[in-house]
Amino acid sequence: MRLRLPQERPSEPPTGYKIAHPVLSQDGTRAGFTGVSLGGALPYGVLAEASCVYGRRHRPPARLCDCGFHSVHERADAEALLSTAEHRDAVLLRVSVLGAYIRFERGFRSARQRVRTATVGPCACGAPGVGLADAGWGRPGWRALVPSCAGCVRARTSLSLAAFARLAGEGLRVVAAAGGEIRQESGESLDVPELVAEAALLQARLDWFQTQLARLGDRGTGSAPQG
Repeated sequence: MRLRLPQERPSEPPTGYKIAHPVLSQDGTRAGFTGVSLGGALPYGVLAEASCVYGRRHRPPARLCDCGFHSVHERADAEALLSTAEHRDAVLLRVSVLGAYIRFERGFRSARQRVRTATVGPCACGAPGVGLADAGWGRPGWRALVPSCAGCVRARTSLSLAAFARLAGEGLRVVAAAGGEIRQESGESLDVPELVAEAALLQARLDWFQTQLARLGDRGTGSAPQG
């Protein structure tokens, strides 16, 4: 006798929560995410279809496999994962669970998903994150990004939250949690908050380059030693 799982036919896609690392393609034309555990070597876009990470030919989510997009029911459960040292730089995702899925006590494993909102935490220095900067690691063809304030960007490759949303596409919304307040940014037309964030990142880079040029100028104009 084959055990059949009960079937659900929801009127709208269920909502799940998860954490992931934002990533930018090597050529800077695409943005997406990569997982923090199983399947972390396979970056995915805002709207994505799962494949079996073990290379098996079944269609995710298979009942006797771990494949598929994992998410949890409660936002608080996903936020709790951000407290661990290895996940401090990750972002919180709110996703729509699409296609076939298996429901568990605490979450889902689904065939497809759409990332609706990405919530970006503070910079490593504690200041509010106004952008996403090169983390110093990545996957083949992709570089990982971490939340950054304008002062810590320096010359690193970076994107404002609005620029990341535009590259990711598919209506993604990126929000920054700062001091208990939520500041919203989208990939559509820029308003004052988005323009301020863009300007802050550009000014931070300019200040860093001017500092480096000043140091080089000081070295070049130093008096020659006398014999």
